[in-house]
Amino acid sequence: MVFNVNDSDKRNIKTAYPREIIKKEHVWIPLSDGAKLAATIWLPKDAEEKPVPVILEYLPYRKDDFTAIRDSIRHPYFAGHGYASIRVDIRGTGNSDGILLDEYLKQEHDDALEIFDWVCKQPWSTGSIGMIGKSWGGFNGLQIAARKHPALKTIITLCSTDDRYADDVHYRGGNILASDMLWWASTMFAYSARPQDPEVVGEGWKENWLQRLNTTPYVNEWMSHQRRNDYWKHGSVCEDYSAIQIPVFAVSGWQDGYTDAVFRMIENLPYAKGLIGPWAHEFPEVATPEPTIGFLQECLRWWDQWLKGVDTGMKDEPKLRSYIQDSALPQVNYDERPGKWVVDTSWPSTQVNEEKFWLNKSGTMTQEPCATKKVLIPSVQEHGYYAGVYCPFGEAGDLPSDQRLENGKSVVFTSEPFDADVDLLGHPIFHMAFTSDQANALVAVRLSDKAPTGESTLISWGMLNLNHLESHEKPTLLEKGKVYHASIKLDSIGQNLPAGHRLEVALSPTYWPQAWPSPKPVTLEVITGEDTLLSLPVRTPDPKLDSTIHFKPSETAPVIEREILREESRTREVTHSTITDKWKLEDFSDEGERRLIHNGLKHGSINKNTYSIKSGDPLSAHIRCEWEMTLGREDWDIKMYTESEMTSDETTFYLTNKLTAYYNKEEFFTRTWKKQIPRDFQ
Repeated sequence: MVFNVNDSDKRNIKTAYPREIIKKEHVWIPLSDGAKLAATIWLPKDAEEKPVPVILEYLPYRKDDFTAIRDSIRHPYFAGHGYASIRVDIRGTGNSDGILLDEYLKQEHDDALEIFDWVCKQPWSTGSIGMIGKSWGGFNGLQIAARKHPALKTIITLCSTDDRYADDVHYRGGNILASDMLWWASTMFAYSARPQDPEVVGEGWKENWLQRLNTTPYVNEWMSHQRRNDYWKHGSVCEDYSAIQIPVFAVSGWQDGYTDAVFRMIENLPYAKGLIGPWAHEFPEVATPEPTIGFLQECLRWWDQWLKGVDTGMKDEPKLRSYIQDSALPQVNYDERPGKWVVDTSWPSTQVNEEKFWLNKSGTMTQEPCATKKVLIPSVQEHGYYAGVYCPFGEAGDLPSDQRLENGKSVVFTSEPFDADVDLLGHPIFHMAFTSDQANALVAVRLSDKAPTGESTLISWGMLNLNHLESHEKPTLLEKGKVYHASIKLDSIGQNLPAGHRLEVALSPTYWPQAWPSPKPVTLEVITGEDTLLSLPVRTPDPKLDSTIHFKPSETAPVIEREILREESRTREVTHSTITDKWKLEDFSDEGERRLIHNGLKHGSINKNTYSIKSGDPLSAHIRCEWEMTLGREDWDIKMYTESEMTSDETTFYLTNKLTAYYNKEEFFTRTWKKQIPRDFQ
């Protein structure tokens, strides 16, 4: 479950701290427009006599119920080591006033600046503030840092991005990220509709709930901006890296959907360091796969350095600490990924060099260019069903299956076996000369590690909307038969390729459900020769330098007590009707239901996502996302159902969103939103 903390015998539980802790619940932070934000604060008991720096986590995910479990292991830990650790619900979420109209709005950032002003006036605060957050909280940490409030001294940003168009759940390579666009919109459709707690806010909660229930689904806005325009530039700190003049600790994992951003940030931000492990979209002290690390201890080293002025050695840490994973046979989840930690003192790294492999018509790859030949790359609409999820959270079934299941639906090029072990670190890039028989087209590139026994493990992939060759801001139609050149940057990797293994490059003009299909079946013609090749980032090991990395074991505060009312479960199944030639992926995740002992709140969620398509028919693509959310106490009960659907024809996308809410088992609200949006080079 996204907001759960799994048990682990590899994690130490810390109960004794240098400073005694107190917890202040239901603290109200007043804003200049009369609204107030809900906060929980953990801090040393003697903080008013001995003021402390402040750490803020600022999220829309409800501190009193949905994130209460994960908050309990982290915020008290910081407080016990001499910090005031504050968890604030963003305006329009949890018990805070208002409604949340979209992601990362200026209002969200303005409110954060007022939180800082309030913090600086508190008797327990030294006026030095750091921010920490994963995903949304990592995004807004960067965005708020760019606003340059003098009290914000540093941030730790996990699983986030500097570019909202390039690396998020909406678009990828200029393509609609079909696997996540509607799913994440449906998630926030359900999440943002949850009410305040009547016991905490009192009268007026129902009026506010009705406003939240009537909020327009975010997908309508996201689909209205299919190219990289001002909408996506807002909140993308890559537009002006120089705006962030404070130290940034950027953290991610190889299974995460946001790893690429770490490389850009450590290259472009003035004071940034990076950490990449083998992990999914999760905090490194609790993430899967192992090895986890003592990340909270690393955070303390960072906070002490930049908020207390203590020399902890963080200034001297290398630009990037990353984990090179050993080769592994394909599995849809791993408990552990063996490998090694490595050090790069700069990025780009002087230890990483380019190695090239050219494609041949024979289906091979060689390290010398071959003669110019044309290779047809046809459309197979069901290609991509075994890609795994775009951004794994560590659930069973998240990862790609054996890519032999996909290779027959694409055109594959294979290298000779490697003579010696090779370490890869950074971005593989695929360059190609090509023609298209359609004016609208995309290309997907898969890079796999092929074992001597035949198994094929996906290690990187990328895709590009070929109408965006010149720009994501000003796409153009392709001319049929004209020769174009494209460069597709694949996801960054830290991977060892053993001697005897081969590399596979697979090409296709489809990748469902990662990419929404082009309006007509496409055949690409790739032209082998000097311009069609794979560029690999090969790292030369430095055993002496790499051996300097040492992390302490994972350590957290105790998890709060909770009663399990319904266990978690997950299924992910691909089916094919041989009669109708229809393919379907059904991804079901029951995230369980729990009652929190300390406040009596119970909460749960169930999510089902269905992606279907018919062979040969790109216009048959259909996505349906369903959520069931429960929330309540002994004397009141909320249940909400959402249904979201997306289809298209050659010119238009069709969106339908329905929400039904029940209060104490009686229907309280129902509404359906329908929207038609023109296709814009998609």
